[in-house]
Amino acid sequence: MALKKTPFKPNRAPLPADALQQALRYLGYRPRSEAEIRSYLLRRGYIPAVSDRVLEKLRSLNYVDDESFARNWALAKAQSRGYGPRRIEQELRAKGIVQSVIREVIRETLDHCDEKTQAKRLLAKRFRSESLGDVKTLRRAVAFLQRRGYSSQVISDLLRCPNEEA
Repeated sequence: MALKKTPFKPNRAPLPADALQQALRYLGYRPRSEAEIRSYLLRRGYIPAVSDRVLEKLRSLNYVDDESFARNWALAKAQSRGYGPRRIEQELRAKGIVQSVIREVIRETLDHCDEKTQAKRLLAKRFRSESLGDVKTLRRAVAFLQRRGYSSQVISDLLRCPNEEA
């Protein structure tokens, strides 16, 4: 039986002075977007005006910057996980990053050449002992690259000429 996630209900009303401390503690685990911090504070029982003031304070201290957060997140996911532009865009949108910032970050951090090279490297790693000549393996390779966020154009180019230099 799965446990339901219930919203946080404190024994007392949350004090606005504690909001900044809770936000800083939340930021201590990893960098966060403004939307993540706002959502966290609202779940903790703070009113929107308090969360807005806390975010303003965090911005003035340079603890929160959606553009640099998005850039770092995109680079980390592209390098460590091999995510493509679509997957990165999807994750950044889920983290509350504005679409214009997402487009700019993807344009700056990921260009088309790197995308094809990264996809080729992922295929070589994931399917190193299997031949892509088999239809079943080819389908799995396509699905794998789609889940990683690569465009159908890059996938078809790569699988049409797998030995070609990217």
